[in-house]
Amino acid sequence: MKQLLLFIFCSSITIIALSQSKKKIFNGKDLTGWTIHGTEKWYVDKGELICESGPDKKYGYLSTNKNYKNFFLTLKFKQEANGNSGVFIRSTIEGVKISGWQVEVAPPNLFTGGIYESYGRGWLIKPKPEDEKILKSGKWNKLEIKAVGDEVNTWLNGHKMVSFKDEKIGSGEGFIALQIHEGGGIKVRWKDIKIEEL
Repeated sequence: MKQLLLFIFCSSITIIALSQSKKKIFNGKDLTGWTIHGTEKWYVDKGELICESGPDKKYGYLSTNKNYKNFFLTLKFKQEANGNSGVFIRSTIEGVKISGWQVEVAPPNLFTGGIYESYGRGWLIKPKPEDEKILKSGKWNKLEIKAVGDEVNTWLNGHKMVSFKDEKIGSGEGFIALQIHEGGGIKVRWKDIKIEEL
């Protein structure tokens, strides 16, 4: 009995430690810690971060002020209208020309969870067609990204989407950024953005 109680206690401590090691990088109140790039709309509403196309209908980005190399990122998103967006890792930017790697967030069957290299090699890996069904259109989805050295893994709603190893990604340095795709009519809600540095 004592051994069982000790096991439960140790397990609880481990779970608490793991949950506390993740840091919120969106405070639910304003854009403190982030920088807007471009003329598209980024604002906070009822604890949620909203990205929305502006009058120019161009690419827009919201980047962390801090760079992150090795990390485990979790966030939730809900697509409204055209939900073509993404999460960039180890990225840099000039104006609205971003260099880095995007974990795709897109409408159904457009490779959410896949990895795309902007202004470079294009698609590096796409999820399998059967995995596309994991996306819950118009509802909250949980996206997880783990980047350690050369390897990037992604999960959508707890389901493994892709695993990719690449020396170029491994040598990358930079921030994390959310994207608004060009073309107009885009609106995506984000919340519970947390990171654990590894």
